[in-house]
Parts: sequence; C-alpha cells; structure tokens
Amino acid sequence: MTIISRILRRMSKPKEPPRPLRHFFVDEAGDLTLFNARGEVIVGRPGVSHCFMVGALELPDPPSTDAALETLRAELSRDPYLRGIPSLQPARGKTALAFHAKDDVPEVRREVFKLIPSFHPKVIVAVRRKPDLANEAKLDLLLKRRKRGQDEIYDHLVRLIFRNLLHRAERNHVTFARRGKRNRETALRAAIAKAKSDFERKWGKGIDRPTAVVSTVPSESGGLQVIDYCLWAVQRLYERREERFLAAIAPHVRLVMDLDDTRQRRVGEWYQDRNPLTLEKMKPVTPN
Repeated sequence: MTIISRILRRMSKPKEPPRPLRHFFVDEAGDLTLFNARGEVIVGRPGVSHCFMVGALELPDPPSTDAALETLRAELSRDPYLRGIPSLQPARGKTALAFHAKDDVPEVRREVFKLIPSFHPKVIVAVRRKPDLANEAKLDLLLKRRKRGQDEIYDHLVRLIFRNLLHRAERNHVTFARRGKRNRETALRAAIAKAKSDFERKWGKGIDRPTAVVSTVPSESGGLQVIDYCLWAVQRLYERREERFLAAIAPHVRLVMDLDDTRQRRVGEWYQDRNPLTLEKMKPVTPN
C-alpha cells in the first residue's frame, strides 16, 4: 500500500461516532495570474505569487471563535500602544472590522496567532505551483484543448480537499469566503457534490449526509478570519521561506497537499501528522 493510500485510508475511517454537525470554512491564498497581455509567463514578478492555495478549516465551536475574536479586537482597539494605527480605525475597514493577516500590523498578528490554537482548529491545504499551471495552460493551447478558467482550478482544489471530509458527521456546513462580486454558491455546491462522488468511487459507499454551502465575507465569519491566518502562514513558508508563522499553528495544520511536487510521487507530496511540512522537506518555489 502506498503512503498516499495509507493517508487516505486513515482520513476515510472515522475514529469516533459521527458528530451531529461539522463546520468548515474555506478561503484561498495567492492568485491565479499566469500570463500578461503578451502571453508571457509572469509568475513571481512583483505582485504576482508563485503559488495558489485553497484551505479548509474545521472548527468545533464557531460561535465561541467569533466571540473570542471580537473580544480580542475590542481589547486591541483600547490598547494605547496601538490606538493610532490606521488599520485599527473603523473608517479604514480593515482590522477594526475583521482580522486579515496581510493587512494586520505585526503586533496584532502576534496576538491572533497566539489565540488560534485555543480554537482547536484542523486545517487542510491544497497547493498548486503556478509554473506548473502555466505549463498546463500552454499544453492546452498547443493541443487545442479547452482553456481552464480560474474558477475551475479553484473548484477542483475544493473537490480534492473535501473528498474525504464529509462522511464523519450527520450534517456538514461549509462557509466559503466570497470570491469577487459574483455569487458562486451553485458552482461550489457542484464541487462539493463531486467530492462526495469521488469518495463513493474510492470506497464503494456513498455519503448521504446533507451539506449546506454558503459564501460570505470575513467580517461576518470568525472562521474565515482564522483560515485566512492559517493560509497566510503556509503561504509565507512557500513564498518567502519563513517558518515562524507556520510554527505557531503547525500542530493544527493536519494536511498540506503539494500537488506539483512530484519528485517522489505522481500525486504530489502530502505532508501530514507523521510527515510534517518543513522548509527542508519542501521543494523550493523561489530561488534560495
């Protein structure tokens, strides 16, 4: 049995009776910009990421998470040391409304990272390396195959993440961070349905568990703020080779699927509890 099969088997077998309800929160990190107007690959240029990631967070008690984040936000807003920071001013619409790792100042970010383990989160991340995506797009063009859009790439990663997650509870509730201004809940429900079909093909049994799908903005969901932070920590490891942020939450990042690191396996490198993600193990995405 391959290591991937062992991981899937462990993930697919419930270790406890199904819970009444599981809550998941989904967001992305990086971007899917691959080419400029002249068709040149611009991956890694200023403002363009090397990777694109989708992550799912499971929280056992979302209301408690919401309350804890609101309490922290109120405490920080009253802190004289932080009072003059622009992002904490309500008119700026940033930290004062929702924690966002990219926008929060280091002092705020540190406090959020300290709080996250108390939520007992479980995080799964799927990573695509954009040079590989660009090569796939070029091959599609060469072979005159249908061009895959950004939403299709995103939905496929959602499908991979959830194909072994939805059978462990009587009901599931999945909250997606809204992408742009369009309501994509129909497409996201389809991605979840395909994930269930993948599970049935793999294990020979269906998932007859209702799954509610909604999309919203982080200011309305503490869970989306937490997954934003978790993804940012993984992204900093890949994009800037910084380990300290991931180290703060590492026990809660249960699986990272580096789908384009095929040095050892065609399906990519899967980092999990027995094989944690570290800078030394991962295939670099940027020059040392």
